[in-house]
Amino acid sequence: MQLLTSPESMRAFDRHAITRHHIPGQVLMENAGRACTDRLEAALGGVSGKHVVVVSGGGNNGGDGLVIARHLLIRGATVTVLLLARGSSLRGDAAANLKILLSLRLRHPKRLTVRELPQTFRTSSVLKPDAIVDAIFGTGFKGVPKGVHKQAMEWINGQRTFVVAVDIPSGIDGGTGEALGVAVRADLTVTMGAAKIGQYLGRGRELCGRVDIVDIGIGYAPLPDAEPPVFRVDSSDVRASLPRRPLTAHKYSVGKVFVLGGSRQYTGAPALAAHAALRAGAGAVVLGAPRSIHSVLSRKLQEVIVEGLEETESGTISPRGREAIESRFAWADVVLLGPGLGRHPETDEFLLELYKACPNPVVIDADALTAIARSPRALRRNAGPAVLTPHTGEMARLMGMEAAEVEKNRLGVASEAARKFRSVVVLKGAPTITASEKGLLFLNSTGNPGMATIGMGDVLAGVIAGLIAQGMPVCDSAWSGAFLHGSAGDLAARKFGQRSLLASDVLACLPEAFREVENS
Repeated sequence: MQLLTSPESMRAFDRHAITRHHIPGQVLMENAGRACTDRLEAALGGVSGKHVVVVSGGGNNGGDGLVIARHLLIRGATVTVLLLARGSSLRGDAAANLKILLSLRLRHPKRLTVRELPQTFRTSSVLKPDAIVDAIFGTGFKGVPKGVHKQAMEWINGQRTFVVAVDIPSGIDGGTGEALGVAVRADLTVTMGAAKIGQYLGRGRELCGRVDIVDIGIGYAPLPDAEPPVFRVDSSDVRASLPRRPLTAHKYSVGKVFVLGGSRQYTGAPALAAHAALRAGAGAVVLGAPRSIHSVLSRKLQEVIVEGLEETESGTISPRGREAIESRFAWADVVLLGPGLGRHPETDEFLLELYKACPNPVVIDADALTAIARSPRALRRNAGPAVLTPHTGEMARLMGMEAAEVEKNRLGVASEAARKFRSVVVLKGAPTITASEKGLLFLNSTGNPGMATIGMGDVLAGVIAGLIAQGMPVCDSAWSGAFLHGSAGDLAARKFGQRSLLASDVLACLPEAFREVENS
């Protein structure tokens, strides 16, 4: 599983390499610059005879850029360095590499140009590079770019040429993926040692382009002050987690799911969730829904057992159906609460009672989350484990904050919610984040904007429930379910296009998504 690091952790790793292993900072900078040059050369199919503009800031990221400029020159490129600081202001390793570069300029005056402030951009408009290296800001940048830095970033974005970012596109917060102002749009990001959290969150996801990780000799021994780990899930992780079905399997030995949902107003959501649980591999799925929609759901679902329950005058599930529901709770390996449940005071109160009493693992979605948000203490139950699957608005209600606050700190909010409610939390979005009660965080690597449509969450909840029913650990089921759901969405988008994507398309592509993972 791919480990993602925060800027703070990377600084700690750097210090560890320099102080504990006695690797000079200049060696690390040299390794970083050479590795970036290698990747740029491969991307361009060679750099000899090509013009590359290196835009360097005044810090260590800019120092990496100066090393890149030197290696490009050695390999036959024509190089223009736009240094967004006075050379005299550089310190340490960056200053040492500027000195080396200026000495080379004397030997290669026609192939190396170094422009320092304030002349940097006076004639930059006439530059027509084959590629640009963005080495302005590093992963620790926060705030809004201003002055010459903003001007440089706007210039880079205005060029129709290949852009490689050193560590992360300038303007992106390496810990959150946030960009408060202008940020560089890269085609390739070459990052040092390990991928960064901000490359897969917020605007970082769209601005990094392809992310290549290069080894610069830091070494990643665990550090006492390291933050809780964040992992990015890929197909090999899911494949290793999926249960194997024995030759002696029968329908009741490979997972029984009870879905409680549906109302007179909503029939599609419970149907999608129940069908998804079957597609995820559960052997038997029973859907408990109001009697008035029994016939509708029976026509929609050939393989799911639909059980009609007592209902309120509004067509939602009534407390009068308690005995039948508790019987199914005892039968099931996992219970899915909420899809299409609707809102009614009797149903809401009844749901809270059922949840607190249910001995099984429970997946809580949709209207069940909305009901429980009124009494979040109910989530701190001592029975079986729970998985909460909120979207941003539902998470905001659960945590008593604004949706904008959730989006600004998705990792932190998901982690806090998992601890607060002693549950696994699947915060849906771009990307979906799974947080465990123990503090582990998992970022999903699949999915696309076409999945921002009604019914997608119902399919996801059904997949997670289906995996839990087969005996997978609850947290593994959550992040594996998110991956498979997103993978099915990507397959469906290739078939139907993102704009026309429906939840039923994703449901139809689930078998192919499972097959791809199992054969990968």
